[in-house]
Amino acid sequence: MKIGGILALGAVACVVGMMMPSDQVPEEQAPAMTAEAANVPVVAAAQEASSIDYLTGEMVLQAQADGHFYATPSINMVPVDALIDTGASVVALTGSDATAIGLQWSDSDVRVIGQGASGEVRGVPVRLDKVELGSFELHDVDAVIIPEGLGITLLGQSVLSRIPNVAISEGQMNLSDY
Repeated sequence: MKIGGILALGAVACVVGMMMPSDQVPEEQAPAMTAEAANVPVVAAAQEASSIDYLTGEMVLQAQADGHFYATPSINMVPVDALIDTGASVVALTGSDATAIGLQWSDSDVRVIGQGASGEVRGVPVRLDKVELGSFELHDVDAVIIPEGLGITLLGQSVLSRIPNVAISEGQMNLSDY
């Protein structure tokens, strides 16, 4: 990824993180969500879907050549490539990833969710049924769909803040329950 793309991605992440409302999206405003079962390429806890989070184990991510951390969480049972973004308030899904995991929305659902240096940031607030990252399983996760302009899904604080320990040191991000 060229430096311009990284800067654009960072700008979008910052805007999404700063401008997302801190309250949760009422269920009647969230678009319908469905998903097809898929194989998950990360180690996942095989738990029944419920509103209880399963936070056990440890996952270690290595910084890539660009200095960022990447993972492939399972979102609504579909693997999605994501950049771990500690500065984003919520998960920010690309339009194509949102479609792949079964989220549906229309142009009328898209609204201004923030203001950035280059203008309005438009998206659709949603709630994800389930996000699995390593052995961590989270339910009812706040997210936003960014239909245009986001190159990769961002895994933000609506996931990271629910993992008991997230630490970055010497080119590694450690996620653990201790």
